[in-house]
Amino acid sequence: RTLFFKATCFSVSVVLVFISTLTGCASVSVHSGKTGKLKMSEVELSCLAYVKMFLHASMFPRCSVNGLLLSSSPAEGALCVTDCVPLLHSHLPLALTTQLALTQVDVWCAQTQQKIVGYYQANACLSDSSPTPCSLKIADKIAEQFSNAVLLMMDGRKMSPGYRVPPIVMYEHKDSRWTLKDKHTIMLRQWEETRSIASQLLNSCDHALLVDFDSHLDDITKDWTNQKLNAKIMELASPANGNM
Repeated sequence: RTLFFKATCFSVSVVLVFISTLTGCASVSVHSGKTGKLKMSEVELSCLAYVKMFLHASMFPRCSVNGLLLSSSPAEGALCVTDCVPLLHSHLPLALTTQLALTQVDVWCAQTQQKIVGYYQANACLSDSSPTPCSLKIADKIAEQFSNAVLLMMDGRKMSPGYRVPPIVMYEHKDSRWTLKDKHTIMLRQWEETRSIASQLLNSCDHALLVDFDSHLDDITKDWTNQKLNAKIMELASPANGNM
């Protein structure tokens, strides 16, 4: 995982103009690359959600990191993860900090017509992509409020920008247990373009834009909703730049 530093300035109005385009749910299979309508039990990750998860893990290569998966259109059956909120990069099992973060994100989601639909985590040990007791506990809490919730683990061995397969392992909640989800039901929007955007951001020399909740607690002026980063990803994903 590579350290990412980037700085830019975009207004919130730019974010609002382009957010529907970036987080759209036209499906692209992780494996076949063919587009189509999401089917029952399928899960799609938007470009915005994947890139932010990737950058979060890349910024803290020696730490476990976690965050929440969001959807602007949660429904029974198919699920489109349209965004994510990076949470912590230290002391993941700390219950008080986690509860504070969950409460604030839940309030913000209610204000922005979004819902928490899952949880992601990258373990400090690159060779370990197994769910930890902490990840299972938080994911269980989310599943209590959203029955189609998913648990996504980042695979540190595949975190290289050049790796052709998305470095993710996804679990679904069935019969009160978290079980591996069929990889053919996990979709990524325009994977090659998304991978390219992540690589461009990692290879840039500008200041880091991604702010997780940990960083926000250290400096409350930092925006954990990551509006500036969202705008930068949108810029790279725009048709004018040959993407999406």
